[in-house]
Amino acid sequence: MEKHLLYGNEAIARGAYEAGVRVCSAYPGTPSTEVFENLTKYGDDLYCEWAPNEKVAVEVAYGASIAGVRSLAAMKHVGVNVAADPIFTAAYNGVNGGFVIISADDPSMHSSQNEQDNRNYARAAKIAMVEPSDSQECLDFMHTAYEISERFDMPVLFRTTTRIAHSKSIVTFGEREEHKAKEYTRNVRKFVSTPANAYANRAKLEENMKKLEEYACDCPLNVAEMKGGKIGVVTASIAYQYAKDAFPEDTSFLKLGLTNPLPIELIRGFAKKVDKLYVIEELDGFMEEQMKAAGIECVGKELIGDMYELNPQILKERLFGEKVASVELDVKPVPRPPVLCPGCPHRGFFYTISRHKNAVVAGDIGCYTLGAAAPLSALDSCVCMGGGFTVAMGMAKAFERSGVKDKKVFGIMGDSTFFHSGMTGAAEIIYNKGEVIPVVLDNSITGMTGHQDNPGSGYTLQGDVAERIRIEDVLASIGYEKVIIVDPQDLRAMEKAVEEAMASEVPAAIITRRPCVLIKRIKHDIGLCEVDAQKCIGCKMCLKVGCPAVMVNEGKACIDAAQCIGCTVCAQVCPKGAISRRER
Repeated sequence: MEKHLLYGNEAIARGAYEAGVRVCSAYPGTPSTEVFENLTKYGDDLYCEWAPNEKVAVEVAYGASIAGVRSLAAMKHVGVNVAADPIFTAAYNGVNGGFVIISADDPSMHSSQNEQDNRNYARAAKIAMVEPSDSQECLDFMHTAYEISERFDMPVLFRTTTRIAHSKSIVTFGEREEHKAKEYTRNVRKFVSTPANAYANRAKLEENMKKLEEYACDCPLNVAEMKGGKIGVVTASIAYQYAKDAFPEDTSFLKLGLTNPLPIELIRGFAKKVDKLYVIEELDGFMEEQMKAAGIECVGKELIGDMYELNPQILKERLFGEKVASVELDVKPVPRPPVLCPGCPHRGFFYTISRHKNAVVAGDIGCYTLGAAAPLSALDSCVCMGGGFTVAMGMAKAFERSGVKDKKVFGIMGDSTFFHSGMTGAAEIIYNKGEVIPVVLDNSITGMTGHQDNPGSGYTLQGDVAERIRIEDVLASIGYEKVIIVDPQDLRAMEKAVEEAMASEVPAAIITRRPCVLIKRIKHDIGLCEVDAQKCIGCKMCLKVGCPAVMVNEGKACIDAAQCIGCTVCAQVCPKGAISRRER
C-alpha cells in the first residue's frame, strides 16, 4: 500500500474518493477549502463544484443523495449557519445515497469571526457526527461515515478543526470503491417535507438515533485503550492528540470517533474501570455535560476552560500544575501586520471613503475586512457574509427614524460575497427604499480563502471556462438605475464615483473593478514606484494609504522594491509629486 504524508484536508479528499463519492459541492472557507481543491485531482470519477454559498452546496449534494449516489458538501464552521435549513430537514427526510457534510471548525479564530462549536449542530439536528483525530483517520472515517449515513438513513456531520485540517501525518491509500447508484424511486412521503410527512419522519428519526446510539457503543470508531485503572480520559478529535502528550503513560483512554449520539453506556462502562475520569475536549463541554447528566462523575471544563485551542502545554499546566520548560530564541519573527497586500485594488476605495467623514460603512467578510485597520480605518461594522448590505440598511433606517441627517451609509462586500448572499441584501435596499449605497469590491476572485473561482470569475473549480455573471447586470435588473463602475486605483475617478453616487436622486450602486494582483492566470502590469528624496518633504501623506511597501526612513518616504507592484496609489496622494512609477 502506498504511504503519503498528507494534510488532513488532503486525506479527507482521498477518503471521499475511495468511498465512491460521485457529486461534491462546497463553498470555500478556511480551514475547509483544500478538501475540494484536492478532490479535483480525481477527474472524471466524480463531479466537483464551487457553489455560490453553503446552503446551495448542501442542497446540491442532498439532491444527489436523493437521486441515489454518495455525495459530499463542505464548508467552514460558520458556513453551517448558512446551510442549517436544508441540513435539519434532510435529517427528517433521510437519504438514499450516503450524504456527508464537512464542518471545519476554527478554535481560537485563526481565520474566523467566531469559534462556535459545531458539535452542537449534530445534536440539534439529530444527525450522526464523526470526528477524526489525524490524517489517516480523515481518510478511513470517510468510508465509515458513508456506511453510517446509508445504514441509519441520515446525513453525517464530519467535523474537523483547523489543526486536523492543516496538520500532516502518514496516510496509507486504498482503492476506490465503486458504489452503484441506488435506484431512484419517487417517494413523496420521504422527500416532500409537508407538515404531515415531517410529523411521521420525526418519529422515524428518533428511532434511527436510538439504533445509532446502540451502534456507537460497539462502533469501530470508538476505541478503549486500557493502560491502567488509576486515570481514564474520554476524548475525541485533536484533543486526543493533546491528551496523549499531556497525561502519564499509564493513563487509559476512551477515544471517540462517533461522537453524536454519545455512546453513554460505553462511557459508563469505561468509567467503572478507572479511579478518576477526565473529559478532554476543545471549546464547549459537549461530552462532559451529557456525561454528567447521565450521572457519570468526571473532571473537565472546571480545569481546562471552554475557550480557545488546547495544546499539551496548556493541559499539563491546568491539570497537573506542571510548568513546561521553554527556550527563548534570539530570533524575531518577520512582522506581518493585518493589512491589505501591496497593490490591493481595495485600497483605493477605502482611502477615498475614509476621507468622507460623514460616511458610515458597513463591512463584510473577506480581504476587505482589513479596511478596518489603521491607517485606513474605514469600516464601522463587520458581522457576517452578506451582512454588509443589510446591516447598512438597518443603520440607515435607524438614522432616518432618529432624525440623524448628516450620515451617508455605504454597504460593502466583494464579488464572491455578492453571489454568496449579497443579492438578497441589494434587493432589500431597493424594495424597502433604503438610503444606502451598495458597493461591490470586484477583484474577480474569492481572495481571502486562497483564490477560488465564483460565478463572476468566468471559471469553474476545474478551471473550465464558464458563463461569467455580470454584477452590473444583476444590480440593474434588481432596480439600481445608476451603476457606476470604476477602477479603484484611479483615486480621482474613485472620488468622482463616490460623490456621484451620494448625489444621485435615483438608486445608485458602485462596482470597483480591478483583478487581484495575485491571480496567476492574468498578466498584470507590474511596475515599481520610487521616491525622489529631493522632492519628498516627509509629510507622511503616503503612509495614509496603508500600503506595507511604503515606509519612512530618516524622515523621508521610501518604498520596498520587493513588495511594490507599482499601483501608484501612494504617488497619487503625494502633494509634491515625489513618487513616480517606472517599469520593471
